[in-house]
Amino acid sequence: MKLSQFKYKLPEELIALHPSNNRDESRLLVFEKKTGKIEHKVFKDVLDYFGDKDVMIFNNTKVFPARLYGNKEKTGAKIEVFLLRELNKEQRLWDVLVDPARKIRIGNKLYFGDDDNLVAEVIDNTTSRGRTLRFLYDGEYDSFKKTLYELGETPLPKFIKREVEPEDSHRYQTVYAQHEGAVAAPTAGLHFSRELLKRLEIKGVNFADVTLHVGLGNFRSVDVEDLTKHKVDSEQILITEAAANIVNAAKDTKNNICAVGTTVMRTIESFVTTEGYLKPYDGWTNKFIFPPYDFSVANRMITNFHLPLTTLLMMVSAFAGYDQLMEAYRVAIKEKYRFGTYGDAMLIL
Repeated sequence: MKLSQFKYKLPEELIALHPSNNRDESRLLVFEKKTGKIEHKVFKDVLDYFGDKDVMIFNNTKVFPARLYGNKEKTGAKIEVFLLRELNKEQRLWDVLVDPARKIRIGNKLYFGDDDNLVAEVIDNTTSRGRTLRFLYDGEYDSFKKTLYELGETPLPKFIKREVEPEDSHRYQTVYAQHEGAVAAPTAGLHFSRELLKRLEIKGVNFADVTLHVGLGNFRSVDVEDLTKHKVDSEQILITEAAANIVNAAKDTKNNICAVGTTVMRTIESFVTTEGYLKPYDGWTNKFIFPPYDFSVANRMITNFHLPLTTLLMMVSAFAGYDQLMEAYRVAIKEKYRFGTYGDAMLIL
């Protein structure tokens, strides 16, 4: 398939700038693959579509405050630093993106905080935008990390065109987040409240947790028409033996297995046996899923409404069927569903 096939007209006012008042009360479009049937529900109605021994797979990654604003030495120019991943704990080395990149050279120092209480030195240019920073901090590691995170802000995607607000620190995080390392939230999971999880549990639904630390590759634009030539950034994943056992038991009993979000789908499709069973794994994946694609593990999916030309849209169209998904999106736009990170959800059956 070609990149241009994933272009559609999305009215800007449908891109959600704020989350719904309550996590589980966003709207839910329920889409049946076999028939093309569409129902309009509220997210907590997801309860009606799952029963005893069905499985939901969640991504338990935790977002950290990855966006920092600092000033360049001498000129005082304002520089945005986006923390991607910690490279070396002892040496305080971080892989980062800087903006504007053209102003930053190896050897430059950057100052953060009102009192310039955190200083970093650029020690390497990794890409046109990427850099390696060494934070010059003499104190204990815990104190350094605390300072770094106090200065950082919630890394909302750029398409949410507003200032970060206090509520974002907890709403741009799933209620089941555990393992820190993501610079973007696994958005399908944002709709689950603790109450809804409890009600699903009472109904007999089993939960399996995997981890994928979402990177900026999620938002990187595709700039080739031929999708086979697009390369996605590697992201760190963990599939425990316990999670694999829960999923594989449901497969044996032919119960429903639902991937909660594109990050979960990418994780579970990265390491499967030839018979379609999930394998434990601790490492990295750069899997890029686009149509046509045969899925091995999940037969259901919960996902948000994704922006045009994104790899997320491509993956969902591979799962739902391209023509059917585009029709569902046409209906969603007509019905004024909210799109993007803080938008409404879709259950694909």
